[in-house]
Amino acid sequence: MLRIRLRRVGAKKQPFYRIVVAESSFPRDGRFLEIIGHYNPRTEPSAVHVNEERALHWLGHGAQPSDSVLRIFSFTGTVDRFARLKAGQDLSILLQEAEKASDERPYPTKTRHDEMSSMKTDKPKAKARKKPAEEIVDEISAGAEVGEEASTESSIEMDAKDDTKTELASAAETESESEPE
Repeated sequence: MLRIRLRRVGAKKQPFYRIVVAESSFPRDGRFLEIIGHYNPRTEPSAVHVNEERALHWLGHGAQPSDSVLRIFSFTGTVDRFARLKAGQDLSILLQEAEKASDERPYPTKTRHDEMSSMKTDKPKAKARKKPAEEIVDEISAGAEVGEEASTESSIEMDAKDDTKTELASAAETESESEPE
């Protein structure tokens, strides 16, 4: 049985699909008979291009669309045009209507390459975790002073702790000497 379904061709975490006609027993990303369109869900709104003539041809020969392709076809109007083709309307009129509808669709007309390059430039830059070079140079040049102050402060704190310990020890000795046993 022939199926019209999506075939994933995008990179990891960047899905991009081709709408293909394939035998139902073929793997999803495997062999296919014909590419009749593409679908990019990553753009806003999603970009869809369907070759209406070939889609109507395969639908007329009994190819069954998958659920996702049926949703895409209903959105683009292919399902309605196929129903009218089966009712006896002329194919050339339907194809002209499909071409006009695709021109009026609000989809972006960028190619995939343009889209990928714009994603790289439009992406907001992450905040730098490192300091600018000027600040680093200033800190390095002032580093000796900062380091000296820090070591001086820490030695003063240690001296103060030692003095406190000494005072406490001497106070304890004087108390023990003054107390009668």
